[in-house]
Amino acid sequence: MSANRKLGFIGVGLMGHGLAKNLLKQGHAMTLLDHPGNQPIDDLIQMGAQTVATAKEVAAAADVVFMCVTGSPQVEACVYGPHGLLEGLRAGSIVVDGTTADPVSTVKVAAAVQARGGRYVDAPMTRTSQHAEDGCVNTMLGGDAATLAEIRPLVEAYSENIYIGGEVGSGHRMKLLHNYISLGTLALLAEAYTCAGKAGVDRNVLTQVLATGGGDSVVLKRLMPFLESGAPGSMLFSLINAGKDLRYFTHMAEELQVGAFVGEAVHQTFVTAANVGGGEKMIPELLNILCQMHGAPLCGQ
Repeated sequence: MSANRKLGFIGVGLMGHGLAKNLLKQGHAMTLLDHPGNQPIDDLIQMGAQTVATAKEVAAAADVVFMCVTGSPQVEACVYGPHGLLEGLRAGSIVVDGTTADPVSTVKVAAAVQARGGRYVDAPMTRTSQHAEDGCVNTMLGGDAATLAEIRPLVEAYSENIYIGGEVGSGHRMKLLHNYISLGTLALLAEAYTCAGKAGVDRNVLTQVLATGGGDSVVLKRLMPFLESGAPGSMLFSLINAGKDLRYFTHMAEELQVGAFVGEAVHQTFVTAANVGGGEKMIPELLNILCQMHGAPLCGQ
């Protein structure tokens, strides 16, 4: 890959902003899709990024198009829709999809890109938006080996760790497995802290017990600001998006004919919390929504 490429970026949200910023730091030209869901992009414009009104224009201007949108419906709208990515995609171009997506949709989108002469890599990430800004997310890649090797120097611009899953769709499958485990852990903690509050158990002591025993986890550490003050800390991920990711996981398990009994329960826990407490609330709020539902003292107060 040459030192400087023409890049496109669709989805400059909480995660996408940091990715775009770190790619621009490498000196690449960049065309952004102007969209109301973007984070403020003044800093990216000052770094040299240009904006256009349609995904078609992004694709026409780029050798490599990055996407980082909400989910598979948004990916499909960007790809297939009027003035969409497929209309502007150039032969040999690469689409790098950082969205947390449904692998069933991913495989179809990849086939459509390939039918237009393009190439496709799924490249979802873990960690937080601050990690994205700092250029140290964990990225999981799925695609053919030659294409992965070609785009790796770009992905390294914003990643601390890069994991190769295999063919197209494997990156998104790994991301769903990761999110199921992390969100499942949060659901377990939410129920435990609800029970502790209702039983009169000192939650601060419970946290110490978990942190020094088998209940310790990255999720517990990230939850501590909420337990202490009610602030979401780094867990800036909404309940409705958590429900979406868990739905994708259960869909994947169903497609594979794997029983996901716990997965279905975790999915419904987040769906119920979003319906009761408001889907735009951040995921730590699951604790207090369960507390309110069951008459337990609220956490972080």
